[in-house]
Amino acid sequence: MIRKRQKSRRLLVQALYQWHMSKESVPEILAQFMVENNVEKFDQAYFTDLFKGIIEQIQEIDELVISGLDRPIEMLNPVELAVLRLSTFEFLYCLDVPFRVVIDEAISLTKTFGAVEGHRYVNGVLHHLAEKLRNAEVNYAKKS
Repeated sequence: MIRKRQKSRRLLVQALYQWHMSKESVPEILAQFMVENNVEKFDQAYFTDLFKGIIEQIQEIDELVISGLDRPIEMLNPVELAVLRLSTFEFLYCLDVPFRVVIDEAISLTKTFGAVEGHRYVNGVLHHLAEKLRNAEVNYAKKS
């Protein structure tokens, strides 16, 4: 059974994609997702806090994402961009979530929603960002 945080991440990717493509307001998207999804099956607070936080910090997040790309951000598949934005935010602000969990969840989400080989690209970008944003944790994991 899918856990509540996993379900929240799935919904976050969808909400970020919708925001990116439609530019609907944050309150509109939040309301829509709360109405259309069984709120008992996902972590509402996690979903809401991360969605609002990502949008509020979008410039910082995109600058970090860009630092790991080998192409312009506009060339990214919108689903992969949503996954990278979510994962970058988790690297920065969800320190209780291990970097390996962030990467594993991102790969899973990209396999589910992204292009056929998109997960490989997302994996590479996130490993670069993990080295940059969670350096001590990554180095400790290498020694273990």
